[in-house]
Amino acid sequence: MEKLFSKLGGITIRRSRLDITLDILRIAMKGAKKTQIVYGANLNSAIANKYISKMEEYKLIEQKEDMFITTDKGREYREMAKELEIH
Repeated sequence: MEKLFSKLGGITIRRSRLDITLDILRIAMKGAKKTQIVYGANLNSAIANKYISKMEEYKLIEQKEDMFITTDKGREYREMAKELEIH
């Protein structure tokens, strides 16, 4: 599990790398700036950069100008996770 925590009503919840990846894919479905990904996925900039770089490397998202967009491969990945009830 990733060493990231999210506070929800005073309760600290640890999120998996998969949860974070799926959050980023969801946020970038219609295109999102890095700031939107950072806030939407509740990440700090350094962690977001690591995820975005790795997801670009695996072609799950792509950058067009200042926007990040979920690719077809990223959509398929997200759908498979839903079908397998991983998320």
